[in-house]
Amino acid sequence: MRGKILAFAFFVVFISLIGRLFYWQVIRAKELSDQARKQYQIGYSVSAPRGNILASDGSWYAGRGDGWLVYAALPEIDKSINEIADSLSPFFVDINIEEDASGRKEKVLEEANKIKSLLAKEEVVWVPLKHKISLETKEQIEALAYGGVGFEKEDIRLYPEASSAAQLLGFVGKNEEGQDQGYFGLEGHYDLILSGKPGFISRDSDALGIPISVGDTNEVLPVEGVDILTHLDKAVQMIIEEALIDGIEKYGAKAGSVVVMNPKNGGILAMSSYPSYDPLEYYKYGDKYFKNPVVSDSFEPGSVFKVLIMAAALDADAVEADTKCDICTGPLKIDKYSIGTWDGQYYPDSTMKDVIVHSDNVGMTFVGERLGEDRLYDYLSSFGIGELSGIDLQGEMTPKLREKGKWGIVDVATASFGQGVAITPIQLVKAVSAIANDGVLLTPQVADKLVGENWEEDITPENGKRVISADAASDITSMMVEAARSGEAKWTHVGGFNVAGKTGTAQIPISGHYDENKTIASFIGFAPADDPKYLMLVTLREPTSSPWSSETAAPLWYTIAKDLFLYYGIQPTE
Repeated sequence: MRGKILAFAFFVVFISLIGRLFYWQVIRAKELSDQARKQYQIGYSVSAPRGNILASDGSWYAGRGDGWLVYAALPEIDKSINEIADSLSPFFVDINIEEDASGRKEKVLEEANKIKSLLAKEEVVWVPLKHKISLETKEQIEALAYGGVGFEKEDIRLYPEASSAAQLLGFVGKNEEGQDQGYFGLEGHYDLILSGKPGFISRDSDALGIPISVGDTNEVLPVEGVDILTHLDKAVQMIIEEALIDGIEKYGAKAGSVVVMNPKNGGILAMSSYPSYDPLEYYKYGDKYFKNPVVSDSFEPGSVFKVLIMAAALDADAVEADTKCDICTGPLKIDKYSIGTWDGQYYPDSTMKDVIVHSDNVGMTFVGERLGEDRLYDYLSSFGIGELSGIDLQGEMTPKLREKGKWGIVDVATASFGQGVAITPIQLVKAVSAIANDGVLLTPQVADKLVGENWEEDITPENGKRVISADAASDITSMMVEAARSGEAKWTHVGGFNVAGKTGTAQIPISGHYDENKTIASFIGFAPADDPKYLMLVTLREPTSSPWSSETAAPLWYTIAKDLFLYYGIQPTE
């Protein structure tokens, strides 16, 4: 009996040993191996140089520069941990421009506690304290002459044009692992391409973690990121940014945006929104500044939308340019709503050209009824309304169109003059560019090429698709030319220049109704009308000098256009 008990005990011990060995060698093998390696080897990641973002002429919009890592060699520290932490923490804190003194003080205290915990570590001899400080900050810390505090050079992101095109570019911040990552705009969309591939260095060390001079060193070199050459033209960007800031101040607007596009290839030549921020010091601004209104904000477009509805009706043969409106004698009652013109003026027997020139809501309701619910929906979908534009910027959103088959007569009527339908500015630019491009719709594109060492690759957007005929595009262009010359914004028109344009004044929906005093004013147009060099959209949010686009967005559009006429060498034709 004793023998059996002893044998069973040996068996249990044997099984326990086998189980323990399995636990160590299989289940925890990687973890224990890493721990063992750390006893004789140290390693660290080497970041890859980030690719540049370049303007069309090859100059920098975002590039690489020299920053500094602040580190502490713990055995060499010659002052108290508290003194070092309290002295360094003010240099390491990123302060938001909207924060008050108490918020700053709290951040400094939090940073000091973080530094103290790093300096108090016993199992290491070297700790990083702060990445990517400037040369100026480095020199200020050096002046403190603390033993054991040192510096290593590392790449930082530079934006030579400061806040220029900030929301289009985005910025580089830290992800959850503490690694560089692009956010918003081009930096976010092309982050993987720009980031490259990090390297790694490992070295044999002694038990204290100090590298052994005769030990092995293994090094995997980083692969630098690829440069991106954009369609952006710095001269055009400068023109629109200066004019936009002046326009917002002049017309008392809360915000505004300008987009300039080449309608023949979809290339974005310039894009600016205000208020803006400095991507180099993004941490000083609130999140609300990072979003690009051109791709991330929606609005009911108002009368600028009329050119799309009219283009669709012309293409579908629902109307012709000289078709007369037989309901344009006065206000139109649909269901429980009354539809009137913006200025209370009515034009019996208006032609379709007259309807666009007068921006007649009743006339557009006539066009919408002729087109019909299903065709209206199909054409809007073809123009890209309700879908992402496909522009290569992170953060794009889209409102959805009301589901096909669920449009009532009121929905068709209001959509025909740009209400009850929400779009983003970039969707409007894309859709109207089809008119400027003989009926062919192109995807807007900021990046033109990927550029590496001794190679480059074109970034080609999807092939354009025809959404309306060339004849329909020509007809609606003629109407837009006449609207620019003779419409409500005719006083802003620059004589002799062949511009196709349309104003839009949209009331802002608030709590289920439209606010009569708050509008989004816009003007979209292209020039020369018969051979466009550019298409431009100007939007102003809640201008206070006047709610009408003919007195705000339109004159701002022409202010910019005058400079673009000179820049592109566009001559008057009359």
